[in-house]
Amino acid sequence: MSWPGVLLWGVLPYVMVVVLVSGTIWRYRYDKFGWTTRSSELHESRLLRIGSPLFHFGLLVVIIGHVIGLIIPKSWTDAAGLSQQAYHVQALLLGGIAGFCTLVGIGILIYRRRTTGPVFMATTRNDKLMYVVLVAAIVAGLATTLLGAAGGEQHNYRLSVAPWFRSLFVLQPDVAAMSAAGPAFQLHTLIGMLLFTIWPFTRLVHAFTAPVGYLFRPYIVYRSRQRGPAARPARRGWERI
Repeated sequence: MSWPGVLLWGVLPYVMVVVLVSGTIWRYRYDKFGWTTRSSELHESRLLRIGSPLFHFGLLVVIIGHVIGLIIPKSWTDAAGLSQQAYHVQALLLGGIAGFCTLVGIGILIYRRRTTGPVFMATTRNDKLMYVVLVAAIVAGLATTLLGAAGGEQHNYRLSVAPWFRSLFVLQPDVAAMSAAGPAFQLHTLIGMLLFTIWPFTRLVHAFTAPVGYLFRPYIVYRSRQRGPAARPARRGWERI
């Protein structure tokens, strides 16, 4: 087992987790007012209404696909009667469509940010770095999706990346499994770890406080104080307390 492999697949993931957790705690304690996406809807809304749903809903499906593909072992889907070929077909269809929508969405948002003057002026170097890493992760993910659909043991991430990912949770990283993965999968994994490392220090941190409760909030009832059966004519002079 080589030292580069141990550092990349046995040490680096835990360094990423430490930075992600400690960075998020630090950001929450010392930069609460900066914990925001810095909305720019007032400057331009037409492209935002198109790009934002494409990006966010596509990314949501991509995340769900990663969770299923990395956490659920291959033996479980085999026992459930889902063949390897059928799994790759649905992964290609859902993952490919979701990844493409995510890429198109982020492309629209970047174009909007570059061509809308006030939005571009509010773009920081931090934002630019975040966009570069995020787009690289999406493109690498699409490439691995296509390779996985091509078949072959060398492109089957469920026999290499997935066992390594699950082994991290029991503090026994399967370095050999990840070292046997294809270069595209290794590159995608490294870019993903870089993305999560810078996550707490970018606007992406707002994902940790997504307004999920907004979907289940009660209706807001507006009542007029000047109309309705309880209203009475206004009186001149002082009101008695």
